[in-house]
Amino acid sequence: MVKKYIVDLNEAEISQLRSLTKTGKHKVRSITRANILLMASESYSDNVIASTLRISVSTVERTREKFVIGGLDYALQDRPHPPKPRKLDGKQEAFLVATACSTAPEGRTRWTMQLLANHLVSLGVVDSISDETVRQTLKKTKSNRG
Repeated sequence: MVKKYIVDLNEAEISQLRSLTKTGKHKVRSITRANILLMASESYSDNVIASTLRISVSTVERTREKFVIGGLDYALQDRPHPPKPRKLDGKQEAFLVATACSTAPEGRTRWTMQLLANHLVSLGVVDSISDETVRQTLKKTKSNRG
């Protein structure tokens, strides 16, 4: 099978990739991609690279393609992910904190994350919210519930 994307590294790129794989101050994905490019430049097959690095063949193929299309930096870096919109605005967060600091509902000794989430939904503060979002919001506010 003829490969569409051939990895041909110069000495500077090989040196950069080797130093990236030797120092432990990089993301594992970047190190794996560097190893893919090094092995590909040494004419290893995609199957051998995938089995050696314990990744899928499609990861090897995508890394080869990214290198040929965009160069070394493009192949090594993750694409930026757009930020997720916040579930609660400032007013809703304040209400959540105030509720968490208030007396627990009857029959309970304290508020749980799920109780808080259900309470916000039942009052119509939000359409839906998970107990994990409640936990992260309360953790972020550094409120002391104990």
